[in-house]
Amino acid sequence: MTDPQLPPPPGAYPGSFSAPPVPPVSPAPPGAYQVPVGGYSTSTGAYTAPATTNRRSAMLGTLALVFALVAAIVTPLIAGINALTIGRALPTTTAATYDLRMLSPVRDQVLWTEISFWAGTVLGIAAIVIGIIAIAKRRGRGAGIAAIIVAAFGVIFFFTVLIIALTIGGAAGAVGYS
Repeated sequence: MTDPQLPPPPGAYPGSFSAPPVPPVSPAPPGAYQVPVGGYSTSTGAYTAPATTNRRSAMLGTLALVFALVAAIVTPLIAGINALTIGRALPTTTAATYDLRMLSPVRDQVLWTEISFWAGTVLGIAAIVIGIIAIAKRRGRGAGIAAIIVAAFGVIFFFTVLIIALTIGGAAGAVGYS
């Protein structure tokens, strides 16, 4: 509703809902900015939107992470189980002479502990190298970063598990639970 004392707005026809006729648009003068009709046109300036690329496979990062997890979890567990047995077999008294023959009864466990150490070392180094390649090539960047971190902390975890297992095994052997 409009106020009867106010004049109608320009272009409005009282009592009619039809719009006034639109005057024809004259063409732009030469050299003027040309606006595309009906939407946006492709840019002709310095910036263009980057083309969408196919997503690369994240296999390198995933492979590095698997290597790092095996090096940081599986090999310390194998070493820890064997170190527990080695600790139980160690002599309860510390003699002045140090002889490796005391490890003769547990030579299989010593061998498996050494194998797990070297396997963890090889897998950890491979995880770090493949993780770096995955980061550089952007093929599983997040998993590559995680692999490097896990492999770096895997060394600390390995030796922590080994020392704790040897200590617990030595304590159990000293008490007589062997």
